[in-house]
Amino acid sequence: MKTIGILAALGGIGLVGLGWWLWTPDLPRGVLEARYLTRPGDMIDVAGTRLHVRDTGPRAAPALVLLHGFGASLHTFEPWAAELEKRYRVVRFDLPGSGLSPPDPSGDYSEARNLALVEALLDRLGIGRATLVGNSVGGRIAWRFAAAHPARVARLVLVAPDGFASPGFEYGRPHAVSPVLHAMRFVLPAFVLRMSLEPAYGDKTAMTEALAVRYHDLLRAPGARTATARRLAQTVLADPAPLLPRIAVPVLLLWGEKDAMIPVANAQDYLRLLPDARLVTFPELGHVPHEEAPLRSLAPLADFLAATEGPRR
Repeated sequence: MKTIGILAALGGIGLVGLGWWLWTPDLPRGVLEARYLTRPGDMIDVAGTRLHVRDTGPRAAPALVLLHGFGASLHTFEPWAAELEKRYRVVRFDLPGSGLSPPDPSGDYSEARNLALVEALLDRLGIGRATLVGNSVGGRIAWRFAAAHPARVARLVLVAPDGFASPGFEYGRPHAVSPVLHAMRFVLPAFVLRMSLEPAYGDKTAMTEALAVRYHDLLRAPGARTATARRLAQTVLADPAPLLPRIAVPVLLLWGEKDAMIPVANAQDYLRLLPDARLVTFPELGHVPHEEAPLRSLAPLADFLAATEGPRR
Protein backbone atom coordinates (compact mmCIF):
# COMPACT_ATOMS: atom_id res chain seq x y z
CA MET A 1 0.00 0.00 0.00
CA LYS A 2 2.86 2.32 0.82
CA THR A 3 4.35 1.70 -2.65
CA ILE A 4 1.01 2.44 -4.34
CA GLY A 5 0.73 5.67 -2.35
CA ILE A 6 4.20 6.74 -3.42
CA LEU A 7 3.42 5.95 -7.08
CA ALA A 8 0.14 7.88 -6.87
CA ALA A 9 1.94 10.85 -5.39
CA LEU A 10 4.59 10.75 -8.10
CA GLY A 11 1.86 10.48 -10.72
CA GLY A 12 0.11 13.53 -9.28
CA ILE A 13 3.35 15.47 -9.30
CA GLY A 14 3.88 14.37 -12.91
CA LEU A 15 0.44 15.60 -13.97
CA VAL A 16 0.99 18.93 -12.24
CA GLY A 17 4.36 19.21 -13.94
CA LEU A 18 2.84 18.35 -17.31
CA GLY A 19 0.09 20.91 -16.80
CA TRP A 20 2.65 23.54 -15.86
CA TRP A 21 4.71 22.71 -18.95
CA LEU A 22 1.70 22.91 -21.27
CA TRP A 23 0.13 26.01 -19.69
CA THR A 24 0.32 28.88 -22.19
CA PRO A 25 -0.28 32.32 -20.65
CA ASP A 26 -1.16 35.46 -22.57
CA LEU A 27 1.64 37.66 -23.83
CA PRO A 28 1.67 41.29 -22.68
CA ARG A 29 0.15 43.66 -25.22
CA GLY A 30 3.28 45.83 -25.10
CA VAL A 31 5.42 42.88 -26.19
CA LEU A 32 3.11 42.05 -29.08
CA GLU A 33 2.85 45.64 -30.27
CA ALA A 34 6.64 45.95 -30.21
CA ARG A 35 6.82 42.93 -32.54
CA TYR A 36 3.83 43.44 -34.83
CA LEU A 37 2.57 47.04 -34.72
CA THR A 38 4.04 49.27 -37.43
CA ARG A 39 2.75 52.60 -36.10
CA PRO A 40 0.79 53.58 -32.96
CA GLY A 41 -1.63 55.39 -35.28
CA ASP A 42 -2.66 52.04 -36.76
CA MET A 43 -4.83 51.43 -33.68
CA ILE A 44 -8.10 53.31 -34.23
CA ASP A 45 -11.58 53.40 -32.69
CA VAL A 46 -14.38 52.07 -34.90
CA ALA A 47 -18.00 51.50 -33.85
CA GLY A 48 -17.23 51.18 -30.17
CA THR A 49 -14.21 48.89 -30.45
CA ARG A 50 -10.52 49.33 -31.18
CA LEU A 51 -9.13 47.96 -34.44
CA HIS A 52 -5.63 47.38 -35.76
CA VAL A 53 -5.71 48.85 -39.28
CA ARG A 54 -3.07 49.32 -41.96
CA ASP A 55 -4.01 51.79 -44.68
CA THR A 56 -1.36 52.20 -47.39
CA GLY A 57 -1.06 53.26 -51.01
CA PRO A 58 -2.32 56.39 -52.78
CA ARG A 59 -5.41 57.83 -51.05
CA ALA A 60 -6.98 58.82 -54.38
CA ALA A 61 -6.58 55.33 -55.87
CA PRO A 62 -9.35 52.69 -55.94
CA ALA A 63 -9.63 51.12 -52.50
CA LEU A 64 -9.14 47.44 -51.68
CA VAL A 65 -10.22 46.13 -48.27
CA LEU A 66 -8.62 42.82 -47.26
CA LEU A 67 -10.41 40.53 -44.77
CA HIS A 68 -8.50 37.73 -43.07
CA GLY A 69 -9.75 34.30 -42.04
CA PHE A 70 -10.49 32.59 -38.72
CA GLY A 71 -7.56 32.71 -36.31
CA ALA A 72 -5.47 34.82 -38.70
CA SER A 73 -4.58 38.52 -38.81
CA LEU A 74 -3.97 41.29 -41.33
CA HIS A 75 -0.36 40.09 -41.58
CA THR A 76 -1.55 37.19 -43.74
CA PHE A 77 -2.02 39.69 -46.60
CA GLU A 78 1.22 41.65 -46.23
CA PRO A 79 3.01 40.07 -49.23
CA TRP A 80 0.03 40.95 -51.44
CA ALA A 81 -0.28 44.42 -49.93
CA ALA A 82 3.36 45.23 -50.67
CA GLU A 83 2.62 44.88 -54.39
CA LEU A 84 -0.98 46.10 -54.51
CA GLU A 85 -0.27 49.36 -52.67
CA LYS A 86 1.82 50.53 -55.62
CA ARG A 87 -1.42 51.05 -57.56
CA TYR A 88 -4.29 50.86 -55.05
CA ARG A 89 -5.26 52.12 -51.64
CA VAL A 90 -4.95 48.95 -49.55
CA VAL A 91 -6.76 48.64 -46.23
CA ARG A 92 -6.43 45.56 -44.06
CA PHE A 93 -7.50 45.16 -40.46
CA ASP A 94 -7.68 42.66 -37.64
CA LEU A 95 -11.17 41.57 -36.69
CA PRO A 96 -11.93 42.18 -32.98
CA GLY A 97 -10.15 39.63 -30.84
CA SER A 98 -7.77 38.71 -33.68
CA GLY A 99 -4.24 39.88 -34.31
CA LEU A 100 -3.64 43.13 -32.43
CA SER A 101 -7.32 44.14 -32.27
CA PRO A 102 -8.53 43.68 -28.68
CA PRO A 103 -11.74 41.72 -28.01
CA ASP A 104 -14.95 43.61 -28.82
CA PRO A 105 -16.22 45.23 -25.58
CA SER A 106 -19.76 44.40 -26.68
CA GLY A 107 -18.97 40.68 -26.74
CA ASP A 108 -20.80 40.56 -30.08
CA TYR A 109 -19.05 38.54 -32.80
CA SER A 110 -22.12 37.84 -34.91
CA GLU A 111 -22.33 38.29 -38.67
CA ALA A 112 -24.45 41.42 -38.20
CA ARG A 113 -21.66 42.90 -36.09
CA ASN A 114 -19.04 41.92 -38.70
CA LEU A 115 -20.96 43.75 -41.43
CA ALA A 116 -21.54 46.79 -39.24
CA LEU A 117 -17.81 47.01 -38.51
CA VAL A 118 -16.89 46.87 -42.20
CA GLU A 119 -19.38 49.64 -42.98
CA ALA A 120 -18.19 51.75 -40.03
CA LEU A 121 -14.55 51.31 -41.06
CA LEU A 122 -15.29 52.44 -44.61
CA ASP A 123 -17.06 55.50 -43.19
CA ARG A 124 -14.22 56.19 -40.75
CA LEU A 125 -11.67 56.10 -43.58
CA GLY A 126 -13.81 58.11 -45.99
CA ILE A 127 -14.15 55.26 -48.50
CA GLY A 128 -17.44 55.33 -50.37
CA ARG A 129 -16.94 52.20 -52.47
CA ALA A 130 -14.28 49.50 -52.33
CA THR A 131 -13.24 46.15 -53.70
CA LEU A 132 -13.47 43.55 -50.93
CA VAL A 133 -10.92 40.75 -50.81
CA GLY A 134 -11.60 38.02 -48.27
CA ASN A 135 -10.14 34.66 -47.33
CA SER A 136 -12.18 31.91 -45.67
CA VAL A 137 -14.32 33.56 -42.96
CA GLY A 138 -13.18 36.90 -44.37
CA GLY A 139 -14.55 35.78 -47.72
CA ARG A 140 -17.92 35.05 -46.16
CA ILE A 141 -17.97 38.48 -44.54
CA ALA A 142 -17.05 40.04 -47.91
CA TRP A 143 -19.84 38.42 -49.92
CA ARG A 144 -22.39 38.91 -47.14
CA PHE A 145 -21.48 42.62 -47.08
CA ALA A 146 -21.77 42.86 -50.86
CA ALA A 147 -25.24 41.31 -50.73
CA ALA A 148 -26.35 43.66 -47.94
CA HIS A 149 -24.65 46.87 -49.17
CA PRO A 150 -24.31 46.66 -52.96
CA ALA A 151 -23.65 50.39 -53.37
CA ARG A 152 -20.49 50.11 -51.24
CA VAL A 153 -18.83 47.28 -53.20
CA ALA A 154 -17.13 47.64 -56.60
CA ARG A 155 -15.79 44.06 -56.98
CA LEU A 156 -15.24 40.94 -54.93
CA VAL A 157 -12.23 38.65 -54.65
CA LEU A 158 -13.04 35.53 -52.64
CA VAL A 159 -10.14 33.30 -51.62
CA ALA A 160 -11.53 29.89 -50.57
CA PRO A 161 -14.55 31.62 -49.00
CA ASP A 162 -16.61 30.16 -46.19
CA GLY A 163 -20.40 30.18 -46.30
CA PHE A 164 -21.92 26.86 -47.37
CA ALA A 165 -23.04 24.31 -44.81
CA SER A 166 -20.87 21.29 -44.04
CA PRO A 167 -21.24 18.29 -41.72
CA GLY A 168 -21.71 19.63 -38.20
CA PHE A 169 -22.14 23.21 -39.41
CA GLU A 170 -25.73 23.64 -40.54
CA TYR A 171 -27.67 26.70 -41.65
CA GLY A 172 -29.46 28.67 -38.96
CA ARG A 173 -27.78 26.95 -36.02
CA PRO A 174 -24.82 28.14 -33.91
CA HIS A 175 -21.67 26.14 -34.35
CA ALA A 176 -20.82 23.83 -31.46
CA VAL A 177 -17.49 24.82 -29.90
CA SER A 178 -15.37 21.79 -29.09
CA PRO A 179 -13.84 21.30 -25.63
CA VAL A 180 -10.43 21.48 -27.32
CA LEU A 181 -11.09 25.07 -28.42
CA HIS A 182 -12.20 25.99 -24.91
CA ALA A 183 -9.09 24.33 -23.45
CA MET A 184 -6.78 26.32 -25.72
CA ARG A 185 -7.50 29.36 -23.55
CA PHE A 186 -5.10 27.79 -21.07
CA VAL A 187 -3.08 25.28 -23.08
CA LEU A 188 -1.69 26.13 -26.51
CA PRO A 189 1.79 24.67 -27.04
CA ALA A 190 3.48 25.98 -30.16
CA PHE A 191 3.92 22.49 -31.64
CA VAL A 192 0.19 21.74 -31.27
CA LEU A 193 -0.80 24.98 -33.01
CA ARG A 194 1.66 24.29 -35.79
CA MET A 195 0.16 20.84 -36.40
CA SER A 196 -3.32 22.38 -36.58
CA LEU A 197 -2.17 25.01 -39.09
CA GLU A 198 -0.21 22.77 -41.45
CA PRO A 199 -3.32 21.38 -43.24
CA ALA A 200 -3.98 24.92 -44.52
CA TYR A 201 -0.96 24.58 -46.81
CA GLY A 202 -0.66 22.39 -49.88
CA ASP A 203 3.08 22.23 -49.21
CA LYS A 204 3.59 21.79 -45.47
CA THR A 205 7.06 23.31 -45.69
CA ALA A 206 5.36 26.63 -46.52
CA MET A 207 4.50 26.86 -42.82
CA THR A 208 7.80 28.52 -41.93
CA GLU A 209 9.04 29.04 -38.42
CA ALA A 210 8.38 32.77 -38.70
CA LEU A 211 4.75 32.15 -39.70
CA ALA A 212 4.25 29.63 -36.91
CA VAL A 213 5.68 32.02 -34.32
CA ARG A 214 3.49 34.89 -35.51
CA TYR A 215 0.29 32.85 -35.35
CA HIS A 216 1.21 31.56 -31.90
CA ASP A 217 2.15 35.01 -30.59
CA LEU A 218 -1.02 36.72 -31.79
CA LEU A 219 -3.32 33.99 -30.47
CA ARG A 220 -1.74 34.71 -27.09
CA ALA A 221 -2.83 38.36 -27.15
CA PRO A 222 -4.87 39.21 -24.03
CA GLY A 223 -8.40 37.88 -24.50
CA ALA A 224 -7.77 36.58 -28.03
CA ARG A 225 -8.43 32.92 -27.33
CA THR A 226 -11.68 33.61 -25.51
CA ALA A 227 -12.78 35.91 -28.34
CA THR A 228 -11.92 33.21 -30.90
CA ALA A 229 -14.16 30.69 -29.14
CA ARG A 230 -16.96 33.24 -28.84
CA ARG A 231 -16.71 34.16 -32.52
CA LEU A 232 -17.14 30.52 -33.49
CA ALA A 233 -19.98 30.00 -31.02
CA GLN A 234 -21.83 33.03 -32.44
CA THR A 235 -21.37 32.02 -36.07
CA VAL A 236 -24.72 31.17 -37.65
CA LEU A 237 -24.60 30.40 -41.36
CA ALA A 238 -27.31 31.75 -43.64
CA ASP A 239 -28.18 29.81 -46.78
CA PRO A 240 -26.20 31.54 -49.58
CA ALA A 241 -28.73 30.55 -52.27
CA PRO A 242 -31.00 33.63 -51.92
CA LEU A 243 -28.10 35.99 -51.17
CA LEU A 244 -25.41 35.36 -53.77
CA PRO A 245 -27.65 36.15 -56.81
CA ARG A 246 -28.02 39.69 -55.44
CA ILE A 247 -24.32 40.34 -56.06
CA ALA A 248 -24.10 41.86 -59.53
CA VAL A 249 -20.47 43.06 -59.38
CA PRO A 250 -17.61 41.06 -60.94
CA VAL A 251 -16.33 38.31 -58.64
CA LEU A 252 -13.02 36.44 -58.76
CA LEU A 253 -12.77 33.12 -56.93
CA LEU A 254 -9.27 31.92 -56.04
CA TRP A 255 -8.86 28.40 -54.66
CA GLY A 256 -6.07 25.97 -53.92
CA GLU A 257 -6.92 22.48 -55.17
CA LYS A 258 -5.18 21.01 -52.10
CA ASP A 259 -7.40 23.00 -49.73
CA ALA A 260 -8.09 20.70 -46.76
CA MET A 261 -10.22 23.31 -44.95
CA ILE A 262 -12.86 24.26 -47.54
CA PRO A 263 -12.83 21.96 -50.59
CA VAL A 264 -12.36 23.46 -54.02
CA ALA A 265 -15.58 21.65 -55.06
CA ASN A 266 -17.45 24.43 -53.22
CA ALA A 267 -16.39 26.81 -55.97
CA GLN A 268 -19.02 25.29 -58.25
CA ASP A 269 -21.77 26.40 -55.87
CA TYR A 270 -20.52 29.99 -56.06
CA LEU A 271 -20.21 29.85 -59.85
CA ARG A 272 -23.77 28.53 -60.07
CA LEU A 273 -25.27 31.29 -57.92
CA LEU A 274 -23.17 34.39 -58.65
CA PRO A 275 -24.25 36.33 -61.77
CA ASP A 276 -20.72 37.39 -62.79
CA ALA A 277 -18.01 35.13 -61.41
CA ARG A 278 -14.85 33.48 -62.65
CA LEU A 279 -12.62 30.86 -61.01
CA VAL A 280 -8.85 30.41 -60.90
CA THR A 281 -7.45 27.36 -59.12
CA PHE A 282 -3.92 26.47 -58.06
CA PRO A 283 -3.19 22.73 -58.28
CA GLU A 284 -0.33 22.79 -55.77
CA LEU A 285 -1.72 25.21 -53.15
CA GLY A 286 -3.97 24.94 -50.12
CA HIS A 287 -6.33 27.18 -48.15
CA VAL A 288 -4.12 30.29 -47.95
CA PRO A 289 -2.54 30.78 -51.39
CA HIS A 290 -1.78 34.43 -50.55
CA GLU A 291 0.55 33.18 -47.79
CA GLU A 292 1.80 30.00 -49.40
CA ALA A 293 2.71 31.46 -52.81
CA PRO A 294 2.09 35.24 -52.76
CA LEU A 295 3.41 36.15 -56.21
CA ARG A 296 1.92 33.10 -57.91
CA SER A 297 -1.54 33.78 -56.46
CA LEU A 298 -1.35 37.55 -56.91
CA ALA A 299 -1.00 37.37 -60.70
CA PRO A 300 -4.64 36.43 -61.49
CA LEU A 301 -5.85 38.92 -58.87
CA ALA A 302 -3.88 41.75 -60.52
CA ASP A 303 -5.21 40.74 -63.94
CA PHE A 304 -8.79 40.70 -62.63
CA LEU A 305 -8.45 44.14 -61.03
CA ALA A 306 -7.00 45.63 -64.21
CA ALA A 307 -9.68 44.06 -66.41
CA THR A 308 -12.63 45.19 -64.25
CA GLU A 309 -11.43 48.60 -63.18
CA GLY A 310 -14.10 51.25 -63.71
CA PRO A 311 -14.07 55.00 -63.10
CA ARG A 312 -12.52 56.12 -59.86
CA ARG A 313 -14.76 57.32 -57.07
